[in-house]
Amino acid sequence: MQTEPGAPPQRPYVLLSCAMSIDGCLDAPGPHRLILSGDADLDRVDEERAAADAIMVGAATIRRDNPRLLIRSAARRAARIARDLPEHPARVTLTVSGDLDPRARFFAPAGAGAVVYCAAPEAPKLQFRLNELAQVIPVPPPVGLGVILADLSRRGVHRLLVEGGALLGREFLAAGLVDELALAIAPFFVGAAAAPRFAGPAVYPHDPGRPMHLAEVRQLDEVVLLRYLLGEDAPARGETWARPDRGDRATEAEGAREPRDRGDRDPGAAGIRGGSAAEDWDPEAGGIRGGPAAEDRDPGADGIRGGP
Repeated sequence: MQTEPGAPPQRPYVLLSCAMSIDGCLDAPGPHRLILSGDADLDRVDEERAAADAIMVGAATIRRDNPRLLIRSAARRAARIARDLPEHPARVTLTVSGDLDPRARFFAPAGAGAVVYCAAPEAPKLQFRLNELAQVIPVPPPVGLGVILADLSRRGVHRLLVEGGALLGREFLAAGLVDELALAIAPFFVGAAAAPRFAGPAVYPHDPGRPMHLAEVRQLDEVVLLRYLLGEDAPARGETWARPDRGDRATEAEGAREPRDRGDRDPGAAGIRGGSAAEDWDPEAGGIRGGPAAEDRDPGADGIRGGP
């Protein structure tokens, strides 16, 4: 499988996909999961999963939602097998605390297997608890998302689908590590102040002076899909979106802005430059800086089964 166009060779092509309410909520407060997508959008997500080498979610998402992250369509699974790929993509998560239940559906044997990036002090205990259910990769804190993406790339992951949660998506976006953004907008409001929301306060590379490129608008039953391209090859349209009274300054700033470093390895550092610190997505822990999952790994290989 070839690297996606426009993706830096140091990391996979990253598609961030999320569903939200009209007021930007990714879920509702309380113990019950809020259903935001209809059948048509769920089928779209299934198609994206079938095209990915790995799917990433945060550890808190595993604890709260207990996702399987598998391909539902038998035809899509068969097509992957015909291409000599695992039936299901790898499943990837991150944790600082190591608080992951081996009984979670994330770890059920299927496809390419499960990979867990874990803070080094907790990694041996987590590997013992998970045994052969997942490959646990110790990461010395602090570590940026870029170094995790580089490791996934070395393991044969060329296309990564990031499905959540809120903190993980925000850190990917703020670090400039998303090439494509798929937003599914549900036709209702949540209105709860405690509900997790898309993005949130941060310094984002795609501000009014450097907007994303809207590549597609699609109706999926009552849900609207907005697909944006964020990579370096996306059309530059900063002057179109800048406020009229600040247009000249916005254009000048865009011209003066240096290209964003998105993964050049710094030989003198432990990680990759350009990845901002991301929480492990363990709300009760400080978090791994950086920011879902695979299974059925090949114990005899240093990677994820199915990668080149």
